[in-house]
Amino acid sequence: MRLENKIAIVIGAGQSPGETIGNGRATCLVFAREGAKVLCVDRDIDSAEQTAEAIRAEGGTAQAFRADVTIEAELAAMAAHCVAEWGRIDVLHYNVGIGTVGGDAKLPGITEEAFDRVMAVNLRGNIMACKHVVPIMIEQGGGSIINISSLAAIEKNPMVTYKTSKAAMVAFTEQLAITNAAHGVRANAILPGLMDTPMAIDMRAPLLGQTRAEMEEARNKRVPLRNRMGTAWDVAHAALYLASDESGFVSGISLRVDGAAGVNVG
Repeated sequence: MRLENKIAIVIGAGQSPGETIGNGRATCLVFAREGAKVLCVDRDIDSAEQTAEAIRAEGGTAQAFRADVTIEAELAAMAAHCVAEWGRIDVLHYNVGIGTVGGDAKLPGITEEAFDRVMAVNLRGNIMACKHVVPIMIEQGGGSIINISSLAAIEKNPMVTYKTSKAAMVAFTEQLAITNAAHGVRANAILPGLMDTPMAIDMRAPLLGQTRAEMEEARNKRVPLRNRMGTAWDVAHAALYLASDESGFVSGISLRVDGAAGVNVG
């Protein structure tokens, strides 16, 4: 019960279809198993409701809420709804991100439309969610913000907007941490490496002309630790630490969950 009596918002709580579980759904389940009440937020309300129902089936407390992160008013409504229902917001977990599926490309092929779309989802939505949650956390005396960036923020990655947005998310997280430290609001980023999730594989494999098995094999070979990708549960348990009081003196870090890929240089 490491999150007993805590209220958590997870944005990106649904997931695309696939053979495995996504980061958002896994994090919702882990938070609830550890005692948190969870507001499962996604633009796909049916998928968010599936996550909430999975929590309730295990005896936890959860609600589904529809919000599109590119629409600030919907993020404001999300924060207001959470406070109206449960009185506070202890954890904000921003788990939304797109790249190739949003039209991102290498430099010669990037378009204004794709750039704006990816930046709006990956970065602007993060900032706008915090805009409406941080004042609530300040008023109540503290809270924990967890932003899911990517190892792409620091490693070689040919996709212009994905890398740029995820690196900017790290900078924004650091700015959140230092400007709100006096109020007891902590902010940290998680940088997942290669993960076996529906978004990473099942949605991208057809776009790259590969089967799931081909993509899985190729990605496994690139991971130093046991030559095996991580799973959504690895990200969820890292988020659990950052959401809990165990990390009460931790703010402004970028936690790599990457099987040592971030130090595999040369």
